[in-house]
Amino acid sequence: MTTSRTEPVPVRTTLLRPKEAAELLAISPRKLWGLTACGDVPCIHIGRAVRYDLADLLAWIEHQKGPRSSSPAT
Repeated sequence: MTTSRTEPVPVRTTLLRPKEAAELLAISPRKLWGLTACGDVPCIHIGRAVRYDLADLLAWIEHQKGPRSSSPAT
């Protein structure tokens, strides 16, 4: 019987550190912390560490843009 080794699956890191998330949002880390503390920006707690899921941040950005009108302005 032969044992085959499986190659490790590459993991794409989508969790950002606060500094990286702040840069993505073009705000200061202090402003990001304020938005995180009041629950406006979604985050993940891993023990004492706070991380931001890239997909969640991109969805949050889209939500912040608000509803778009499909009819042209006259």
